[in-house]
Amino acid sequence: MATDGTRVPQESEDRAGGTARRALLGAAVLGAGGAVLGLPGTASAARGAGHGGGLGSLPVPTVIGHRGASGYRPEHTFGSYQLALDLGADIVEAGDLVPTRDGHLVCRHEPEIGGTTDVASHPEFADRRTTKVVDGVPTTGWFTEDFSLAELKRLRAVERIRANRPHNTLYDGRWEIPTFEEVLRWQDEQSRRRGRPVWIYPETKHPSYFRKLGLPLEERVAALLRRHRKDRRTSPVIVQSFEPSSIERLNRLVDNPLVVLLSSANSRPWDFVEAGDPRTVADLITPRGLREIAGYAQGIGPTLDLVIPRDADGRLTRPTTLVADAHRVGLVLHPWTMRNENPFLPADFRAGTDADAYGDAFGAFRTYFATGIDGVFTDNPDTAVLAREDCVKG
Repeated sequence: MATDGTRVPQESEDRAGGTARRALLGAAVLGAGGAVLGLPGTASAARGAGHGGGLGSLPVPTVIGHRGASGYRPEHTFGSYQLALDLGADIVEAGDLVPTRDGHLVCRHEPEIGGTTDVASHPEFADRRTTKVVDGVPTTGWFTEDFSLAELKRLRAVERIRANRPHNTLYDGRWEIPTFEEVLRWQDEQSRRRGRPVWIYPETKHPSYFRKLGLPLEERVAALLRRHRKDRRTSPVIVQSFEPSSIERLNRLVDNPLVVLLSSANSRPWDFVEAGDPRTVADLITPRGLREIAGYAQGIGPTLDLVIPRDADGRLTRPTTLVADAHRVGLVLHPWTMRNENPFLPADFRAGTDADAYGDAFGAFRTYFATGIDGVFTDNPDTAVLAREDCVKG
C-alpha cells in the first residue's frame, strides 16, 4: 500500500520472495500445534525444527525478549539485551527504531525520551523540551529527532515503569542509548560467542510521523541490513511495524521475514488514519484481511487480547479463531506482551494487589501457549522458557 492508501502492485520477484519466506514458516506454524497439544514430536518442535535458517529453525513457541529482558533491566539497553539471551530468549527485540536529527537509528520505546533517559537532569538540554503531536496525540518532552547522535550518547537509560519495577531503578544511568548499527554488531559478536545465530526483532516506530519529517525509517533500516548482509529471507532479523504500509514498503526493499503488529480491535493503524482508510484492526483480522496481510508479510503480532479476550472484570474468556485463521493463510502469530507483575496479568492469574508483585505468570503463559500461538513477546524470558518446558513435559 502506498502512503496515499492505494494498492501498489508487487513486482514478480517480490511475490516470489514473499512466497519463499512464507514457505520457510510452514514448520513453525505446524510445530506450534504439536508443542502445545502434546502431539507426537512435541519435544523436537520445542527445541527447534532445524530447517537450515528462517523462522522454521526457531523453537516453537518462540520466546521473544521484549526490549530485551525488560522485567529486570531498563529496556532497550545492552544490559537488557544481553540478559535476555542469558535467560534463554530465542529472539531479542533489539530496537524500537527512531531517528536522530542527523539520521542515525537508535533504540528507544518512543521518540519522546523523557521517561526512558536522564535527559531531564541535563540542563544543557532544557530548552529542547517541547510539545509535539505524534500519531494524533499531543506529547510533551524531549524527542530523538531534535538531538544529534553525539548528544544522545551523553544520556543514560533509566527504568520506564518505575512503579511496577522499583528494583530496576538500581540500574538507572548504567547504559547509554544503543544505535541499530551497534545492535547489528552486537548480534554478530553474540552469534560468534554462542556458536549459533542470535535473532533480533527490530520495529519501525511511527514511520508515517518520521517520513513527514524527512526522516524515513524503512530506507535506513534496509540500508543497514544490506550493509551487514542481513537483508535475506534466511537472515536472523525479523522486522515489524504497527503500520501495514511500512511493512509493504520493507517488502520491496528487503527479503527478511516481516510482521504486522496489531493493537486493539477497534483501533486503526495510523497510516490508515492518514490515508483515510476506514478499516480497523477488526477488519484486518478477518479471513479476508489476513489473506491481504499474507500477500506482503509472514506474520502478525497481535495484542494478546485478540487471541483470548478479557471480560469486564479482566478475566480471560474463550479464545477467538484468530490463531486458526492466521495459520490457514500461512501467517505466524507472535502476540504481545506477557509480564509477570500483577497489573499486567489477566485477573484470573493475579495474586494479591501489589503493583510490583508477581502473579501466576506460569499459568497465564500455559493458557496462551495452549491456543497454538507460535511465540510471545515477554519482559520475562526465563519465565516463558520454563512455561514452554512445562507444556512439552505435559
